[in-house]
Amino acid sequence: MQIKFFCPYWGSEHLKWDVFFEKVKEVGYDGIEMSLPTHKQEREKIISLINEYELDFVAQHWETTDSDFEAHKKNFEAHLHKLMEGKPLLVNSQTGKDYYNFVQNSELFEIANKISIEYKTPIVHETHRGKWSFAAHITKQYLEKLPMLRIAADFSHWCATAESFLHDQKEALELAISRTDHIHTRVGFPQGPQVNDPFAPEWAEALETHTIWWDKIVMQKEKSGAELLTMTAEFGPVPYMPSVPFTLQPIANQWNINQKMMEMLKERYLDILD
Repeated sequence: MQIKFFCPYWGSEHLKWDVFFEKVKEVGYDGIEMSLPTHKQEREKIISLINEYELDFVAQHWETTDSDFEAHKKNFEAHLHKLMEGKPLLVNSQTGKDYYNFVQNSELFEIANKISIEYKTPIVHETHRGKWSFAAHITKQYLEKLPMLRIAADFSHWCATAESFLHDQKEALELAISRTDHIHTRVGFPQGPQVNDPFAPEWAEALETHTIWWDKIVMQKEKSGAELLTMTAEFGPVPYMPSVPFTLQPIANQWNINQKMMEMLKERYLDILD
């Protein structure tokens, strides 16, 4: 099985496109995870650069925020079609709303499934606060009822929602792990979705807990005969990153943390990569 590592565009918006792509390539990422602009000309430019730098592409959907369900469905579908122009390996979607009911969120999954079949491209649905998958026990209910539903695992959100490391939600975690095709390797803790620096000694338990979850996903994917697993180190900038009061200066370096996480996991899974 091959594991590919992706760099988030989130946090690098201040860089020119060619500078961003050069940095991504230079430090050893296999590709990028990002959305694509609404403006067609700019979208085509970015797609061209992705190809020029020979980077893989995980498309990220997060923009659909309408509270009105009918408007939400329409915009959700439009965003997914737009992302498919970049011919991604997969689409990672922050789908639905936590206040939409099961039938409504399921309609969105069906839209995504039809588009996935049309373009022959997987669409996975990220575990994320504010979405259908905001908590482990709620996600479990969806996964039990919808056996074809696949996810992008970002369990940092669940730690914040549950105010725990989920030690009492083993069944929900095991089911989620079995349905994961993409991972956001961010480390959360019981009071938030992102520790300031996962390599600081005070966060040893948090890092170990998340790493064990990722190990289980890797082992399960390998055992199933999967050819590919994708991972994005997605520590975010301020305000996800804690900042110094009155200055908004980040207290740690987001780019360096993501790079170090990527390098640590490459080393950790070296045997599988070979």
